[in-house]
Amino acid sequence: MKILLSDGSGLTARQVAGRLAGAGHRVEVLSPDGLCLCRFTRHVRRVNRVPGYGADPLGWLDAALAVYRAGGFDVLFPTQEQVAALSHAARRLAEGGIRTAVPSFEAVRAVQDKVSASATLGALGLPQPPTAFVGSADDLRAWPSFPVFIKVPIGTATTGVRRVGSAAALRSAAADLEAAGVFAGGGVVAQEPAAGPLVMAQSVFARGEMVAAHANLRVREGAGGGASHKRSLDQPAEVIKHLESLGRSLRWHGGLSADAIATKTGPVFIDVNPRLVEPGNAWRSGVDLAGALLDVACAGQPAAQPPGRPGVASHQLLLAILGAGAGGRGRRGVAAEILAALAHGGSYRGSAEELTPVRGDPLAAVPVVATTAALLIRPALWRQFTSGSVAGYALTPAGWDQLLSVSPA
Repeated sequence: MKILLSDGSGLTARQVAGRLAGAGHRVEVLSPDGLCLCRFTRHVRRVNRVPGYGADPLGWLDAALAVYRAGGFDVLFPTQEQVAALSHAARRLAEGGIRTAVPSFEAVRAVQDKVSASATLGALGLPQPPTAFVGSADDLRAWPSFPVFIKVPIGTATTGVRRVGSAAALRSAAADLEAAGVFAGGGVVAQEPAAGPLVMAQSVFARGEMVAAHANLRVREGAGGGASHKRSLDQPAEVIKHLESLGRSLRWHGGLSADAIATKTGPVFIDVNPRLVEPGNAWRSGVDLAGALLDVACAGQPAAQPPGRPGVASHQLLLAILGAGAGGRGRRGVAAEILAALAHGGSYRGSAEELTPVRGDPLAAVPVVATTAALLIRPALWRQFTSGSVAGYALTPAGWDQLLSVSPA
């Protein structure tokens, strides 16, 4: 099958490309950047250049569909925030014979922005940390307890989340948000912290029925809040049950993911992603999320997959290297990550690379080597690497407003 991924910049796209190519499919990607992450693997045959997605998703959509038709693809596989634009044009895609797997735009609206997602979780009685909607800068300045997380409606990879630890910092944050017009467009979510490790849950739905699901712990944090090291969860039933409730209530179709904190009294959800997120650990645990999503895109109703094996460790060395720079560990920290990975020691013992495995794919080493060299010269360059990747696929507030202002096709 000839498959076109909606994104070539992000971690999810890179993992999906490896999985689908390994299953015998021909994989190409869309990206505004010819040197995106998916360029550096034998699993991707071609990077098709398209305009940036974030501020003009409908312009991106026109270009993406032109590539799809010209290339004779069988499936347009959603791997990032392009789900919103594809959902918005679902009828147009169906009438054009374009196969994909996305939920209704009404369902996407319920969870795409952080304010709506929190309201949806609350309406369904799904657990969150103590959370409140704040509609004005004055109300935000009056927030009584610290620390607190302030979440703007649209933001990706923690770019829309700010941790505030004092009244002075809160006043500064309120002024920044007010100047940016955030309160004119609605407001923000204020959320108290929760104690416990982060759980990352991923799932695939077919018309409201969960057909595959997985959950893993973030064992170590990499750059931008991502997980450089993961371990499949021993007892995922409760968090998966809540995710299933969310997907069934929204009659979800496609990938749906969420982040939760595993507190002593149970999981509390802090983020919802209307898409598939990083299926590598799931695959190594025995759950084929990418395959399930492909089956759903091909109009199938795949049989539900059994749970994966617990305790399976995986890592993303690229994120660990960037995390060393972000954490202020400097050149020694970067070198220590490389040495530990090469020696399979420390947190790399018994762990498999899920992002850039080089066995049979030596090109996959290029991003790791290039990033290592850059950070050994100047550790602060981690910011350029992470911001450039997110910019390739992240939906901006202006882009979301564009979709909301035009009636879905």
